[in-house]
Amino acid sequence: MPTIHASVTQLDHSASLADVRGHRMTIDRPEAKGGQNKGPMGGEALLMGLGGCFMSNLLAAAIARDITLHEARVDIEGELVDAPPRYAAIRMRVSAHCEPVEQLTKLVTIADRGCIVANTLRHAVELSVECA
Repeated sequence: MPTIHASVTQLDHSASLADVRGHRMTIDRPEAKGGQNKGPMGGEALLMGLGGCFMSNLLAAAIARDITLHEARVDIEGELVDAPPRYAAIRMRVSAHCEPVEQLTKLVTIADRGCIVANTLRHAVELSVECA
């Protein structure tokens, strides 16, 4: 399997710039935590990455099976705990207008099995996926 390369470079006292294949995202802390709120925190970006990976697999599964999806959405909740600070559980809720409607559950299962981020996190945290 290929290796994915990413870099994160300091921008100033609280913000950094993440880069993968020329795609960039600013990562920062909220003002309440000493940041400037220029972007999500790294832990928030992790949830965004999970949702993006899952969505990519969901859309690809639909196209491969000639199933129409509209307004697909993945809502993600990460439950934080301390000592050490981490996500103890991550929950995803998937909703979409699917034609035929009964195929959404199948597509979600396929996306869940193919999602690199979900497969990685599943061994580290309790990870659940459900259809809305």
